[in-house]
Amino acid sequence: MERDIIKLHRRAVGEFEDRVDSIPGDAWSRPTPCLDWDVRALVNHVVGEDRWTVPLLAGKTIAEVGDALDGDLLGAEPQRAAHEAMDAAIVAFTAPGVLDRTVHLSFGDAPAEEYAWQLFADHLIHAWDLAVATDGDDRLDPELVDACAQWFGPMEEMYRKAGAIGTRPRLPMDADAQTRLLAAFGREAQWANHG
Repeated sequence: MERDIIKLHRRAVGEFEDRVDSIPGDAWSRPTPCLDWDVRALVNHVVGEDRWTVPLLAGKTIAEVGDALDGDLLGAEPQRAAHEAMDAAIVAFTAPGVLDRTVHLSFGDAPAEEYAWQLFADHLIHAWDLAVATDGDDRLDPELVDACAQWFGPMEEMYRKAGAIGTRPRLPMDADAQTRLLAAFGREAQWANHG
């Protein structure tokens, strides 16, 4: 299984990017599994993560960036804005020695490698959110699902206690790997049928 987090991150960004490209023009205000976000807000959130990646990997602090990346980052051409942000984030992870850096996050300093895993998971899970909200392809790359599950397993309860993910839904005994991963992140795989 792929363990190179830079490659995994790039592939997860691609999963999200594919779903952004498939958003119908009338779907930007549809609800998503993220209760507080419609499709546009969800994409704006991920674009924000991508826009933050560049200064944070360059060593800037949250305070130094300030409110420059607050609010609507999508503008009149949301898909173009998303592509530009994702491309910049991928390039930021190609810098020599990037994974040896320390990143100054809102909850404290973290190794850049751990930050990359967080971004990888964020793009992968939100790719599914976006797919089910817009009637897109909701099947995720199985290798990415497995890598995410291995990374996230030991930290699931910590994330839940911090309020970063919802309650784990009950699972059928025969749940597949993707359904189990979504449950770990507080999502029901059948959301599209009742969302």
